[in-house]
Amino acid sequence: MVTTSDSGLHARLAECAYRIRRNAIRMGEVQGQGYIAQALDIADVLAVAYGHALRYRAEDPEWEGRDRFLLSNGHYAIALYAALIEAGILPEEELETYGSDDSRLPMSGMASYTPGMEMSGGSLGQGLTIAVGRCLGLKRRGSDAFVYTLFSDGELDEGAVWEGIMSASHWQLDNLIGIVDVNNQQADGPSTQVMAFEPLVDKLQAFGWFVQRIDGNDLAAVIAAFDAARAHRGACPRMIVCDTKMGSGVPFLEAREKNHFIRVEAHEWQLALQALDAGRKA
Repeated sequence: MVTTSDSGLHARLAECAYRIRRNAIRMGEVQGQGYIAQALDIADVLAVAYGHALRYRAEDPEWEGRDRFLLSNGHYAIALYAALIEAGILPEEELETYGSDDSRLPMSGMASYTPGMEMSGGSLGQGLTIAVGRCLGLKRRGSDAFVYTLFSDGELDEGAVWEGIMSASHWQLDNLIGIVDVNNQQADGPSTQVMAFEPLVDKLQAFGWFVQRIDGNDLAAVIAAFDAARAHRGACPRMIVCDTKMGSGVPFLEAREKNHFIRVEAHEWQLALQALDAGRKA
């Protein structure tokens, strides 16, 4: 792990985020559709997670001393695969198999299929409670590993999430770092209109969490938040609330009104890659 004083860190992670976005778009092109906008919005967070914060061994995904990264929002699997490819845990050539029969990269995350996938997704709202159990188990084994769990603002509709928030505080799980992606979009419309969850920071703090709210597409802010979450001295769980933009990095996808699950015309995939390249050079 490097420190934020490394002068080349931001540039390296910006390149990592670019490649994660590129990997996700290339996988989306295989199926012609998917949860592409989410992959683009969370790429900066995943770049910091796998390029800076997490302790892992690419050649040994089951290494006992690793930090765990749980993907609660299983439909973000395309984003995590893109990050696992960038991390060297999955080979890049496998992205061509995305969503195909017998692929190790199914459209929703499956722990039994994919190296580096710590939990199976699909049923939303489960990741935080699973993370609580993992944290308790690691503590009882005397491990200093952290458990990170990424979930979506739409999952805040689920009661189990709030049970996890309450129990994590009760058990003083200082080895738990939650990340909630607030992109204000879910299948049925804007998340804040489906089920109001603000003021989110105040609620989480009231439950006893150390909370930071950041622009999840600002790399410097993401790096600082991950470092602060890990370094916090309090005997409490930590939460990073990330406000993100769906489709981030590809302007014509950012502008789509309904982009929870998108179908992209054949010629638009190359336009998306060109937009990424243009942003990289800017």
